[in-house]
Amino acid sequence: MPVIRFSPDGLQPHTPYDHVAVSTGSRHIHVSGQIARRGDGTPVAPDDLSGQVAQVLRNTGRALAGADASFDDVVRLTFYVTGWKPERIGPFMAGIESVAEELGLPRPLPPASLIGVDHLFEPDVLVELEATAITG
Repeated sequence: MPVIRFSPDGLQPHTPYDHVAVSTGSRHIHVSGQIARRGDGTPVAPDDLSGQVAQVLRNTGRALAGADASFDDVVRLTFYVTGWKPERIGPFMAGIESVAEELGLPRPLPPASLIGVDHLFEPDVLVELEATAITG
C-alpha cells in the first residue's frame, strides 16, 4: 500500500482522522471540490448538512474510482462548510457515518481539515470536499 496514515504521540487524541499520511507512490490524484449534486446536476439534500456530506463523499468516491483509486489511497481531505458552528459537528459526522461502510471509508479518516466559509458558489451548497490521493 503506497499510503500509511497515523497519529503520532503528542498530537490531539481522539480525532475522527489521522494526523499524518506518508505516501510512497508516484501517481498523484487531485479531486476537485465535490458538492451534493447528482450526475445530471440535480441538487441532493437541500438544507441538510448530513445528507450533503454523504453525497460529497459518494461523489468523491466516484471521482477516485475513475482514476483507479479509492479512499484507501487518500492522503488529504479538505471540507469547506458554510455557516460553520461547533454545534454542527453532529450532523456533519452523521453524514460521514451514514456512508462509511458503503464507501469503505478508512477509520480513522485520512488527514482532514474542516474549514468554515461564509458561502460557496451556489446558495444551496452547504459543503464542498477536495481530496488528494497517491497510488503506485
